[in-house]
Amino acid sequence: MIEPSELHRMLQAAFPDGEIQVEDLTGSRDHYRAVVVSGAFEGKGLIERHRAVYAALGDAMKAKVHALTLETKTPAERSRRLT
Repeated sequence: MIEPSELHRMLQAAFPDGEIQVEDLTGSRDHYRAVVVSGAFEGKGLIERHRAVYAALGDAMKAKVHALTLETKTPAERSRRLT
């Protein structure tokens, strides 16, 4: 198990320009939803983006996080959804 604040900290360190949201989906601290908006995703496909997030979470993905639902966007993609 891992606290949402720890996942947030790890993602913010990897994506310093990022807007990060982490939600514990079940209250069990091992099923999460994360939204990461970062310029680091420019020009990258979905698989590359998800791999970057998994790399940022490192060993937590191997032992502490059982399930992770991801939404990864560039700032431009996020802006288009708001309009």
